[in-house]
Amino acid sequence: MTDRHVPSTGLGSPDGSTELDSSELSAMPLEFAAFRELHHPRYLSYARVWFHEPAQAAAIVEQAFRALAGVWREVLGSPNPAAAAWQILRTTVAEQIAHRDGPAGRTASERPDLPEQRSAAMDEDLAILHYVVGLATPEIADVVGSDSASIASQLRHAFRHEAADW
Repeated sequence: MTDRHVPSTGLGSPDGSTELDSSELSAMPLEFAAFRELHHPRYLSYARVWFHEPAQAAAIVEQAFRALAGVWREVLGSPNPAAAAWQILRTTVAEQIAHRDGPAGRTASERPDLPEQRSAAMDEDLAILHYVVGLATPEIADVVGSDSASIASQLRHAFRHEAADW
């Protein structure tokens, strides 16, 4: 199994510190803490592809986890919590890319408001997670909340149709 994700160096907080304080840790539901522990390193690796400055990538991942914490009960009750959490991360990253690059800098995959753009964004995400971050198909399925067969199929599709753009 290949997993070359960047190790987590801390939990981070919006004030720039890298650790949650004791009150935040004690208030965090156990399920959320476990989910965060599992997904934080891979989310951080994904963000590092878009934001090369480690502190900026960590801050964006922290922003996504704080947004996730705000809707955790709803996410946990959803049919696919991992997919819902991935969408929160992807939206947070896309918003920060748009903020950084401005409206002219956005590509179709960063504007998932039409079905074909959502598909292009997912293909791009899967390619990043597999070819750049180095995750195996089952790990990608776990991170984005899908099944391995679908991920393998989408990766083949993305490779056939978009490899020239890479």
